[in-house]
Amino acid sequence: MATKKITELNALSATPDSADILAIVDAPGGSAETKKITVSNLLGDAVKVSSGAVDIGGNTLLNFDASVNEQTGTTYTLVAADLGKIVKFTNGSAINVTLPTGLGLGFTCTIIQYGAGQITFLHPSSTLYNRQSHDKTAGQYGVVSLISCVADVFVLAGDTAS
Repeated sequence: MATKKITELNALSATPDSADILAIVDAPGGSAETKKITVSNLLGDAVKVSSGAVDIGGNTLLNFDASVNEQTGTTYTLVAADLGKIVKFTNGSAINVTLPTGLGLGFTCTIIQYGAGQITFLHPSSTLYNRQSHDKTAGQYGVVSLISCVADVFVLAGDTAS
């Protein structure tokens, strides 16, 4: 194999596997020596990636992307797949969002009232808390967060109204 500059190498097209090997240059004594190391060895216990979850020193981050789930209707029930996502509502009429049971401890998502339709949060089988006892978004472009620190109990925070 001919020698290539690093800039001439092909880019990796996927996330590196923990067993993938990387080349490093070790030069503690002045003379450079190329050695190999696995991704797992490089990251050690600081960061571990498994099944889409990232563990940073014992603290797991899940679903840390901010993908958008756009909803155009006037009713919607949150689902487990909304975890960590932005749920954007675009309807011009009033919207009811149901907070079901079973989303689990640690469920959180961001809700945006992007259209003119005010969002009301219904919680027939779960509990909803808000500092001002609000259960709606305040108006168009209002942003709220839903956070569950106890299973089936949600805190609604942000641009809210009654």
